[in-house]
Amino acid sequence: MVKQARALRQRKARAESGLFLVEGIHNVGEAIAAAWDIEAIIFAPEKLDGDFAKRLLSDFPGRTERVSLEVLQSIADKENPQGILAVVRQKRSSLGDIQTIRRAAALVSPQDPGNVGTIARTLDAIGADGLFLLDGGADPYHPTAIRASMGALFWIPVIEATFSAFNDWRLDVGSQLIGTCEAAGHDYRDFKPGPSWVLLLGSEQKGLTQDQLQKCDVTISLPMRGRSSSLNLAVAAGIFLYHLS
Repeated sequence: MVKQARALRQRKARAESGLFLVEGIHNVGEAIAAAWDIEAIIFAPEKLDGDFAKRLLSDFPGRTERVSLEVLQSIADKENPQGILAVVRQKRSSLGDIQTIRRAAALVSPQDPGNVGTIARTLDAIGADGLFLLDGGADPYHPTAIRASMGALFWIPVIEATFSAFNDWRLDVGSQLIGTCEAAGHDYRDFKPGPSWVLLLGSEQKGLTQDQLQKCDVTISLPMRGRSSSLNLAVAAGIFLYHLS
């Protein structure tokens, strides 16, 4: 299991096996609480001195593997790991699994897995119904995405699709598509969404294309008063999402 777990730091191994790594006491606990399929928990006992971690291990009915701290560090993506990680089976949701929606976000080709995880965490905080990842980009099962989500990725559906298929789906379910761009039609502070909406954000480098913007029902923007031309994707998403919700 150690060799397989170490390989899961690579996207190819995650794609081929359908497994991924979850690091840290909180995130492993959230995976268990959300009833995800956990293949094994790997732990270094000298790093686990808290009651929560000990209860988590004693109550877990599946496979556990005790290793040295050096071995755990060779698996973990993060320096100075907390002493526990889990090998977990991925869950893949499709557009057909989502019949209705109140609020959600869609990211077109995001490049930073940390942004994916942070936006998932914000979506969970506002009680959103899902996260759509369109036209490829960062892997939502990257260790950085899982860590940045603080367990939120175990609780909200993540749907990977093409932009075209997503747009057909949202038209079928009657959800308002709210695009974001610098030259938008509305300042976000002056806009109120409909009862069902999806916030659409482009990639960190390229933003949304003109074709994607034309598919939106409305576009909104953040005012930029200084020399910066844009905000970090996850920061901008947080501002938009809290206002819209």
